Amino acid sequence: MKPTHDSQTCATGIEGLDEILKGGLPLNRLYLLKGDPGVGKTTLALQFLIEGVRRGEKSLYITLSETQDEINAVANSHGWDLTGIDIFELSALEHQLAQESQNTVFHPSEIELNKTTEILQQRIDQVKPKRLVIDSLSELRLLSDTPFRYRRQMLSFKQYFSVRDVTVVLLDDHAADGGGDLHVQSIAHGVITLEQMESDYGAERRRVKINKLRGVNFIGGYHDAAIVQGGVSVFPRLVAANHGAAFAPGVVNTGIAELDSLVGGGLDYGTSCLLLGPAGTGKSTIALRFAVSAAERGERVTICLFEENAHTLLERAKLVNIPAQQYVDSGLIEIMQVDPVELPPGEFVHRIKQRVQGQGIRLLVIDSLNSYLQAMPNVKFLNIQLHELLAFLNHYGVVSLMTVAQHGIVGHMNSPIDLTYLADTVMLLRYFEQDGRIRKAISVVKKRMGTHEDFIREFKFDQNGIRVGEPLEKFQGILTGVPTFQGKSSEMLPESRPGANL
Repeated sequence: MKPTHDSQTCATGIEGLDEILKGGLPLNRLYLLKGDPGVGKTTLALQFLIEGVRRGEKSLYITLSETQDEINAVANSHGWDLTGIDIFELSALEHQLAQESQNTVFHPSEIELNKTTEILQQRIDQVKPKRLVIDSLSELRLLSDTPFRYRRQMLSFKQYFSVRDVTVVLLDDHAADGGGDLHVQSIAHGVITLEQMESDYGAERRRVKINKLRGVNFIGGYHDAAIVQGGVSVFPRLVAANHGAAFAPGVVNTGIAELDSLVGGGLDYGTSCLLLGPAGTGKSTIALRFAVSAAERGERVTICLFEENAHTLLERAKLVNIPAQQYVDSGLIEIMQVDPVELPPGEFVHRIKQRVQGQGIRLLVIDSLNSYLQAMPNVKFLNIQLHELLAFLNHYGVVSLMTVAQHGIVGHMNSPIDLTYLADTVMLLRYFEQDGRIRKAISVVKKRMGTHEDFIREFKFDQNGIRVGEPLEKFQGILTGVPTFQGKSSEMLPESRPGANL
């Protein structure tokens, strides 16, 4: 959903950031953009000015810490044209200061601060910009000598800008929240923080936070960000309550009568299903069967693969007679390969959001949540983010299928995460032993929408597809992995007799 802009809003040109700001920055105010060196402040500031040029506004970039060549290098790396942006750099300022500070009895810093301020204001008055960036406040802080003088200078700047129709962004790489930084934060109309987090393995992660923005009900908290070809991208934290659309009720089924009977006829639109079981029991295959059934009805599907690659998935689908390839070729099924080491969780959620709102997908598969967990700082954050994501998907009538691999093969199972309370339907897959053979069982232990079978059924995969048997009524203790058969030999499972097939 694109943010709307009104006459009182100054759009930043970064769609995600404008969404967080509810349209952009209020016009003709002074803002502080702070963060450690290298987090992307200059890149974001240039995007802000480029958006101004696109809208026909005069833009001025005053750089006190970088040269114009360095600014141009940043622009070239993103393929930007800075035509229309007036750039004023420190070297020109120093030349004027050197001429005016000769033969003076005053302390150099006193002359430099006053003259620096005077020259900057002269330049601003010449250009008369609608958008202004000053990079960075560290230089002015050094010239001020004392916190008192620095605050007074910042107040002077604010007063100077208040009578001019200009939206000002001040960049500050002052890492510690010391006195000088707090002085500017208290004066500024809004404060935006960019952060970079190092990880023990994989790429660094960036995030954005709006510390304050007077008069705007912005989206609070941290929002993932990334610097890519084309600039800074911001991925707003998902708030499910802000989204939703009407959808017609219905169910997604597999076309396999016994499996559909197990889940009470199918999975309802706007619900989520958790496929839980040890590795190799067939969680991904069952999810793929639901996906292909949806595609057969002309519905769009996205499958997010965190572990398996697309080629392996499609080859395995052929072996069990699931025609996934033709729907991938037609575009009804999209396979999204996800690298949890490189992809921030916020960006992953943003991609899903785009596909729901822009492409109208009706079914989503996340395979698996074990790998998704690796992208999160801890389990608590995964639970919170999944709660919002599933609520968002439910509001749009999307059927969500998620797989979780449990630890162990038979007997007692341990799950790395407990998300059964989030899912509307929980399907439990198990191995069990019978007559010296390893077999598989499936059951539904929870379904919020409607009724479901409470039987445990055996199932298998072969060249004929997924096949599900009759309820295992004559067995006790299947979920322990070593059940007891209490019927007659003639009532044993067909597959347990030589030459028989399920």
